[in-house]
Amino acid sequence: MSKIEFRSVTKLYRDRRVVDALSLVIESGERVVLFGPSGCGKSTTLLLVAGLVAPDSGVSSARKILVPPRSRGVGMVFQDLALWPHMSVAENIAFGLHAHRVPTGEYDRRVHGIANLVGLGDYLPGELSGGEQQRVALARALALEPRILLMDEPLSSLDAALARRLREEILRLHAELAFTLIYVTHNRDEAQEVGMRTIELGKNGAR
Repeated sequence: MSKIEFRSVTKLYRDRRVVDALSLVIESGERVVLFGPSGCGKSTTLLLVAGLVAPDSGVSSARKILVPPRSRGVGMVFQDLALWPHMSVAENIAFGLHAHRVPTGEYDRRVHGIANLVGLGDYLPGELSGGEQQRVALARALALEPRILLMDEPLSSLDAALARRLREEILRLHAELAFTLIYVTHNRDEAQEVGMRTIELGKNGAR
């Protein structure tokens, strides 16, 4: 699954429509930014793509073929990074590989290869700067060799200069690894820089 299609997808939390009749098509290899204010359904849309939540109505390409989350070829960088503080950089990067039953030789190649690709040594997350921690989270997602990478406001806690450098790094990795990127932000300048295409979500769906 590298092309994503939603047709009138709706997601409710209790009685509130967080995603309301959303229709979109994202082609393989695109860089698409979901842009809009807080509460408009950007993060929930990522969770729907990942299969971590199910739509209440409508059709998505992922739901139609009933692919479980770990088999979708999707990697995700969460807004809060969700790093394990007691694990080293290599152990954090490798964390998702256990569930995918990656063979030992392939496991080592992926962990060390992706750590080198993003320029990381083997430290504990608490010993790293905010930008370095962000690269660990990115490396952990890329170690799965995803066809689709989801990033939920990944640079919102960084200063402007560091965020700019990491945006350039993300664009370089996209060009090198050719994954489909869906990137969430509420920053219009960031959306214009990262996206080949921007989908603006309002409180009642896409515009």
